[in-house]
Amino acid sequence: MINLDPRRARWIRLRMGILCGLMGIGLGGFVSSAYRVQVEDGLVWRETAEKQRQRRLHVEPKRGTITDRNGSVLAVSVDVPSVSCDVVEMLRGAESTPAAQEALLKDASIRIGQALTMPALEIYTKIVTKRRFVWIKRRINGDESAMIRDLGDAKKQIKPIKGLNLEGEGHRYYPGRELAGPVLGFVSPDGEGKDGLELALDEDLRGHIEEVRGLRDRGGHLIFSQSNLEADSLAGHDVQLTIDEGIQHVAERELDAAQKTYETKGISIVVLDPNTGELLAIASAPGYNPNDYGTSEVESRRDRVITDRFEPGSVMKVFTVAAALNAGTLKATESIYCEHGTYTMSGVPIHDTHLNDWLSPTQILAKSSNIGALKIGLNLGEAGLYSTLRRFGFGEVTGLPLPGEAAGVLRPKGRPWFDLETANASFGQGISVTAIQLAMGLGAIANGGRLLEPVLVRKVSDSRGNVVREGTTHVRREVVPPGVARMVAEMLTAVTEEGGTGVEAAVPGFRVAGKTGTAQRVDPATGKYSPDMFTSSFIGFLPAERPRLVIAVVIDEPMIGHYGGDLAGPVFRRVAEAGLRYLGVTPSGPAPKLSQIPRPRDLADATMAALRPPVVTAPLPNTIGVILPADAVRVPDATGLAARDAAKLIGASGLVPQIEGSGRLVRQSPPAGAAASKGSQIHLVFEPTS
Repeated sequence: MINLDPRRARWIRLRMGILCGLMGIGLGGFVSSAYRVQVEDGLVWRETAEKQRQRRLHVEPKRGTITDRNGSVLAVSVDVPSVSCDVVEMLRGAESTPAAQEALLKDASIRIGQALTMPALEIYTKIVTKRRFVWIKRRINGDESAMIRDLGDAKKQIKPIKGLNLEGEGHRYYPGRELAGPVLGFVSPDGEGKDGLELALDEDLRGHIEEVRGLRDRGGHLIFSQSNLEADSLAGHDVQLTIDEGIQHVAERELDAAQKTYETKGISIVVLDPNTGELLAIASAPGYNPNDYGTSEVESRRDRVITDRFEPGSVMKVFTVAAALNAGTLKATESIYCEHGTYTMSGVPIHDTHLNDWLSPTQILAKSSNIGALKIGLNLGEAGLYSTLRRFGFGEVTGLPLPGEAAGVLRPKGRPWFDLETANASFGQGISVTAIQLAMGLGAIANGGRLLEPVLVRKVSDSRGNVVREGTTHVRREVVPPGVARMVAEMLTAVTEEGGTGVEAAVPGFRVAGKTGTAQRVDPATGKYSPDMFTSSFIGFLPAERPRLVIAVVIDEPMIGHYGGDLAGPVFRRVAEAGLRYLGVTPSGPAPKLSQIPRPRDLADATMAALRPPVVTAPLPNTIGVILPADAVRVPDATGLAARDAAKLIGASGLVPQIEGSGRLVRQSPPAGAAASKGSQIHLVFEPTS
């Protein structure tokens, strides 16, 4: 600038200064902005960048397994492929015009629909939204999975479909199909338990849902995960039940047979160990297959053992007698006048099936006298009877970890029973109970007077085998002293012996303590007791000396027959026989009759002697000197025997029994002592004993 005009040189310097100033201001603003972005707002922008380059995945853990007490799998989760689609990836590289993209999506919908056997319009409706993730079809089979892979394989397709993904999803599978269906429940497609144990223990079984982050490429595919979590740390807990698969199978088999035979509305059974409270089987029919729960009726999914309330009938006499013996208002040796089968109270007639006069407590139980039971209950008093029934667990839930358990009803809130209500409650009318309550109440008699909490979950353990919690035996309360419980147990053995109402429940080789129940049901249309609707039941335990099993059978509205001893008794017997064999309990010899067991000063012997009516034998035809043909035999006398024993006796003689009716044999044709050819039919007529 030496040769420049001074004025021009000053102007150049001024312009350079202004330019440098402006550049300095710009640089300062840039540095300030960079500082604000990287330092002051750095955390916000960093999160934005992370969102752009990372992908968040919700990891659904594997649902825990449910097993029986021996480790047999009852419910397990398996991985099943499902098809999802990234529509943005599907359109990548295609023409950007709307018409071209629409044509591509329609073509893809048709090809995918052919592979998955789905309407193309349904698929197009899902992918036209152009989202990064959309489910196409969940839980597909192997053939569909292979065809989807082929659609995206450039070696097999001229125009491969991009963006299709196969992802493994947990699918709940029940290997036993209908086995324990109402108890187990089912799992919905979104992985949530919806009924039974799947719902009650959903928090344990479902596991911990975790979100993991990872880098993704330009196409949005996960290429690296920052999470070091192991799958085992997220998996749900495994649950081991007290149920025994073998006993459960036997119970359900017998329930299905009984339902078809008696044409019942429903039937339920409980099998438990009275010493621990562990449930070995809990079943109801009709049931359903949790694998196909969508095709089942809601009525079939109900666990009748805990949800159905019913009037128990004569089975409640067990607890009435126990209450009176415990209170001291009843002695085992006293006789109670049973009014020859008819008694009127407050203008209401009450009847017995048998016309009895004087009966002991043992006979009242064995012959199931309503009049005898109501007199015991009235003598005990309303407060004493009510409090004892509550102590046995009636009127409150048992605490099973299953949804929908009913508490039953003992009496209206706010007032005690009237005398007639007390009388009705003493023989099981006017109150409602559940099958599980009956089983636990009788379990208290079997184990010496301790009411236990039912145990269904044996233990819960994590995926590494560490025990999270265990189910243990818990005594809710002492109901009656051991002496009273043992006395009632001895009385109950008379029910299944000759002259009792439960002879069909007798198990060869074992002494059985039990009680039958036959209760009329209220007709919802009339609000009165129906002459055609009944609840038939039998509760019992065996062996009576050292009980191993308590079994409660409840049959709802049978169409063929209605007496508890004739209907529920055989179901009890068959389940008990199979259950004892399964547990390895064998009789040391034939089961002795109660009267044959020496018990010094045991008062039950006298009542048993009075229980059996005198046997009147009809005179046999005079066959002296008659020579029978070579193929002929004399017809044996089976009068008074149950159907099973009578058929066995007739069959052993080479004759064919033809059975009519149920209960005890009252007539046979040809008569006893007559000559009959081997292989000929003997007509046997039976009538119920209660």
